[in-house]
Amino acid sequence: MSAYNETCAAIGNVYWNHRLFLLHGEAKYMDVLERTLYNGLISGVSLDGKLFFYPNPLAAVGQHARSPWFGCACCPGNVTRFIASVPGYVYAYQDDKIFINLYISNQATIEFENKSVKIEQETNSPWDGAVKIKIHPSTNNQSFSILLRIPGWAQKQPIPSDLYHFLNVNNESPVLKVNDNLANFQIKDGYAEIKRKWNDNDAIELELPLPIRRIIAHDSVATDRGRVALQRGPIVYCAEWPDNPEGHILNLLLPDSVSLTSEFRADWLNGVAVIQGKIFACKAGNEENSLEKTEQDFMAIPYYAWAHRGKGAMAVWLAREESAVQALGRPTIASESHVSASFGKNPEAIHDQMMPQSSGDQELPFYHWWPHKGTTEWVQYDFKQPEEVSTVEVY
Repeated sequence: MSAYNETCAAIGNVYWNHRLFLLHGEAKYMDVLERTLYNGLISGVSLDGKLFFYPNPLAAVGQHARSPWFGCACCPGNVTRFIASVPGYVYAYQDDKIFINLYISNQATIEFENKSVKIEQETNSPWDGAVKIKIHPSTNNQSFSILLRIPGWAQKQPIPSDLYHFLNVNNESPVLKVNDNLANFQIKDGYAEIKRKWNDNDAIELELPLPIRRIIAHDSVATDRGRVALQRGPIVYCAEWPDNPEGHILNLLLPDSVSLTSEFRADWLNGVAVIQGKIFACKAGNEENSLEKTEQDFMAIPYYAWAHRGKGAMAVWLAREESAVQALGRPTIASESHVSASFGKNPEAIHDQMMPQSSGDQELPFYHWWPHKGTTEWVQYDFKQPEEVSTVEVY
């Protein structure tokens, strides 16, 4: 929740990994580029292109909304120039090799080594794993190689490091055909290479598996311990308040045993595949450190599409163990009161019943009077009715 994840930093990450790919020719850099592009970068701009984020946090309780402009407006301008550059990341070439790095419907003409090759891609990626590619060389029997990136998410690795790994095993493998014939291929540096003499209208078909994957982080990432993230293809998902009963998210528990399904909804957030299943909503029990769990429907949407339906709760990393759940507290006089203050934003943090780990914990919302210093300030509860108060504590 306290992560900044600036949109400009995501754009820089794409630039950096594209240059590393151009230097080394390895698909792992494009894997990171694709993950950043489809998730933490385009989350920085609204679906209609008119509102922007500076930070892209991975959890929220209603404190975030995109803005039409900023006093220091680096992100809007950076986004607009970047989006125009996206076609340049789809293909690359070196010597007699054409690299296909991103699967996006398009037409392109590539000229190299005195050859001219027109390529047509047809796909509904990232919602569908089927990719059809037509090759149109300027003359028949042109000899060159086409290298198709086989993403890490279609194999067994979310990204090329041990920072994350898939929790659930998937034995599906990519399928590759050339002119309707199954092609045997080996993956080298993340690419399946097809080397042959190409004729006009030669066709490549690639089918990438798109199961719902559960991702867990390296144990050194303290805030992700006991938590799981969901991914389908290159898209990372989040749970958001409008799609889940009562609008609470941080109190949800998603055990590993829960079955999840996906469904494409053309009328949902400009058309997205959603993830659905059952989940447990947790609140504090009668006994100390106990939980009351209630099963309810669950839906997750692509992270990039959050914050389009008003302020509210959201989380990418969901609790998979009870120790990670932020259970709802039982109602108290304070939590059911109206809270106001002399200055500043978010006085609701005073009675949200989410307890910080320490006075330096900025992971949860907190209230402050900054930049006021040396002034007399106040906070106030308005009870619904006269109440007898026996104890008051200030953290």
